[in-house]
Amino acid sequence: MNGASREALAAARERLDALTDSTSADAARLADELAAVTALLHREVSLRRVLTDPAQPGEAKAELVGRILSGQVGATTADLVSGLVRSRWSQPRDLVDALEQLADIADLTAAQQSATLDDVEDELFRFGRIVASNTELRSALTDRAAGASAKGELLRSLLGGRAKATTERLVTRLVTAPRGRSLEGGLESLSKLAAERRDRMVAVVTSAVPLSDPQKRRLGAALAKLYGRPMHLNLDVDPGVLGGIRVQVGDEVINGSIADRLEDAGRRLAS
Repeated sequence: MNGASREALAAARERLDALTDSTSADAARLADELAAVTALLHREVSLRRVLTDPAQPGEAKAELVGRILSGQVGATTADLVSGLVRSRWSQPRDLVDALEQLADIADLTAAQQSATLDDVEDELFRFGRIVASNTELRSALTDRAAGASAKGELLRSLLGGRAKATTERLVTRLVTAPRGRSLEGGLESLSKLAAERRDRMVAVVTSAVPLSDPQKRRLGAALAKLYGRPMHLNLDVDPGVLGGIRVQVGDEVINGSIADRLEDAGRRLAS
């Protein structure tokens, strides 16, 4: 997003944080209701255009969405969506993308309130690694010909009772309603949102053998000092690195593995 949409999303996230700071707000229910509104506006293109039309007064759009959602969602969700449609959006799709992100943030907030956010972060990462290593599973979860109910049932068999409820909800929404997102990209976005809940960054660390607890602490402290922010480590083991570690923070890669050094040496010899 850029321009007006980015500003509108930032304001909406502040309102969501204020709402979920209240002990009376049910963050998980708010997430479900925001996801339902996302699905509605994704499906109803003409309605989406009306609600993002800059020529229409904000209050008129808020009244319209209030009538549509009356009795369908709680007052908290209706107020939040009304605030969204009062804002200006660079393009209609941005409104739906914002709602989707707010639903994910609300679910992650519920995990934070129940002290399970760390578990959710780790489960999202591990699930992504499982999908990346199992082409048959990935095909089943991304098959456009398969119905949402079938994909949901598959995920329940994989995650039900084995992962936190928040993880299962987030992954199920991503798989059954991807809205053009790739599975890998969606999981990465969820991991970043989870890290933001604690104002920290995510480092994907790949090593030939599992790191010991002291090694994890030293690496986390070194990366936090380097980037100036707390760092959450997503750990992966790959014998292919041959030794050392490979660290990726966002788009930046820190190569310290023997395999990387050999590959670099090979490129130099070839040139």
